Amino acid sequence: MSADDQSRLDDDRIRHLELIQTIVARMGNNSFLIKGWSLTVTGALLAYAVGNDKGSIALVSFLPVLAFWLLDGYFLYQERLFRRLYDRVRRRDTSVEPFAMDVTPGREEAGVLRAAVSPTLSGFYGGLVLALVFARLFVL
Repeated sequence: MSADDQSRLDDDRIRHLELIQTIVARMGNNSFLIKGWSLTVTGALLAYAVGNDKGSIALVSFLPVLAFWLLDGYFLYQERLFRRLYDRVRRRDTSVEPFAMDVTPGREEAGVLRAAVSPTLSGFYGGLVLALVFARLFVL
C-alpha cells in the first residue's frame, strides 16, 4: 500500500468518524429537546390541574412523563450505540467497512430500559414524577 493510499484511508476514516460524531450530537440534541418538551407539558398540565382543582389531570400527566422518559431513554441508547461504533472505527485494526453505520454489534438486551434508568434520566424524570405525586397528594 502506498503512502497516498494510507493517507487516503486515514482521510476516509476521519470523515467516517466525523459523520458518526454528527449523529451522536444529533441524538444529544434530541434528548435536550425532549427534556424541554417534557418539562413544558408536565408543567402546563400540573398548573392546569392545580388551578382548576382537577386531580384527574394530575394523574393523566404521568402518561406524558413516562412516554418522554422512554423516548429519551431510546435516544440515549442510540447515542451509546453510535459511540461504540465510533470506538470501533477509530481503531486501526478495525473490521468496520468505510462509512458503515451498522450499530448491530453494539446492541444489548434491555438496552433502552437500561438507558432509561441511568442516573441522569432517572434524576430528571424521577423529579418530575415526584412533583406530580406531591401535587396529587398534598395540593389537590
